Amino acid sequence: MSASHTALQPDSASLALQPGDALVVVDVQRDFLPGGALGVAGGDRVVPPLNRYIARFDECGLPVIFTRDWHPPDHCSFRQAGGPWPPHCIAGSTGAAFAPGLDVPAAAHIVSKAATPEADAYSGFQGTGLEALLRGLGCRRLFVGGLATDYCVRATVLDALAAGFSTVLLADAVRAVDVHPGDGKRAEQEMAAAGARPLALDQRRGARP
Repeated sequence: MSASHTALQPDSASLALQPGDALVVVDVQRDFLPGGALGVAGGDRVVPPLNRYIARFDECGLPVIFTRDWHPPDHCSFRQAGGPWPPHCIAGSTGAAFAPGLDVPAAAHIVSKAATPEADAYSGFQGTGLEALLRGLGCRRLFVGGLATDYCVRATVLDALAAGFSTVLLADAVRAVDVHPGDGKRAEQEMAAAGARPLALDQRRGARP
């Protein structure tokens, strides 16, 4: 299957995958699913659309990158250390594992972030070497989805744009924490204003190119 002629959106040829594209799946981990230590409402609902994107990229031989929180037990973001969050995604724990049913291809790249006690990171680019990895793979355009819209997805998208990558937000494959009602929508607007292009495989939800 030719990567240059494979439509990402099945009922529209307006946006096609091509060499230089990569998929970045942000922090789709058990602790961020409903019932997890820091569960996002509807977080489990990102898995089916993400699997569709993952399959497309994998079929085309294009890079798929998974970011994950990989915290030590005494991480600075935890409440007992003065941070805002309950303990979550502790390295090697069940809660840090990827979501049940999420397809992780054998060739996927896994990027761990915030893996030392003293440094937090919402963005997949922060202290991880992700930019160098993408440059080494020849990536120029990123498609980003995962959890959560108003935190790690937002930070990753904004850093991708700042680094010069053309960036597509997978609007049907994100969910927000919404600590303050509307945070997710505001984050989507901020990402779009910064230059991110929204895309949804499901034509009934989200903005379309």
